[in-house]
Amino acid sequence: MEISPLFWVGFNVLVLALLLLDLLVFNRREHVVRMREALGWSAFWIALSLTFNYLVYRWLGRGAAMEFLTGYLIEKSLSVDNLFVFLLIFSYFKVPPQYQHKILFWGIIGALVLRAAFIVAGAALLAKFHVLLYVLGAFLVYTGVKMATSGGEPEIDPDNNPVVKFLSRHLPITNRLHGGRFFVRQNGMLFATPLLVVLVMVETTDVVFAADSIPAILAVSRDTFIVYTSNVFALLGLRALYFALESLMRLFHYLHYGLSLILIFIGGKLLMADLVHIPMGISLAAVGLILATSIGLSLLFPKKEEVMNKE
Repeated sequence: MEISPLFWVGFNVLVLALLLLDLLVFNRREHVVRMREALGWSAFWIALSLTFNYLVYRWLGRGAAMEFLTGYLIEKSLSVDNLFVFLLIFSYFKVPPQYQHKILFWGIIGALVLRAAFIVAGAALLAKFHVLLYVLGAFLVYTGVKMATSGGEPEIDPDNNPVVKFLSRHLPITNRLHGGRFFVRQNGMLFATPLLVVLVMVETTDVVFAADSIPAILAVSRDTFIVYTSNVFALLGLRALYFALESLMRLFHYLHYGLSLILIFIGGKLLMADLVHIPMGISLAAVGLILATSIGLSLLFPKKEEVMNKE
């Protein structure tokens, strides 16, 4: 079904309105996001996503709805790696908790724009060059294997980040925070604050993760509308998910291996697409089972240091 351009505009206006409502009404004052508030927002965004999924089912049919849900689950699960890195970035730069929400808000705005460009370009290339499906499948399998053997501990290195280096060379940066501001004027000169450096780190980190997640969703569906909207809804709930899981993320140490299996499964599905057709229902069930199993194993068999801390 052809999606009207007016619907695309309306959808993006709705998303922008929701984000502005979040920033200017519900979170207009900088504050520490507590667990109860984070869980409430997480429930809201998940409910909104599932409601939209139902509308897709009613409007575009069962196949499109299953593609949306599978893409949403993949993006949501892969975003957990983003959350680990965000936690490290905030710890490295000693960002006070009351400013973290603002950074994540603007970071997600940038991520929405960048990912939209990735999705449009990727879908167009896949539609024109069939051989790219095999390249994409091989890339996902390689990424999955690399993720499984990397140890699951993300690292950050701001000093060697090319974008941060460029920013440092061309813009004076203060050595301390100035509230929640990204820029401050001193002695007639405009200075960036460390919060802007943190925002740049968050944005560039998301570009790296998008290189994994966008191909994974394009492997599930080549419908630009489905890929884009599932990405958008997964990103909209990312901030709330971060604050809800901030103290729990390190418990899910087997989730890293589950994510690698998902990438390998999706990549293998692409490589065998011309030989074996795997129904979307099986793909959705496989992704859900892998996620549930990896989380369950993490809770049943915690890391040794976690057990010692409890004792």
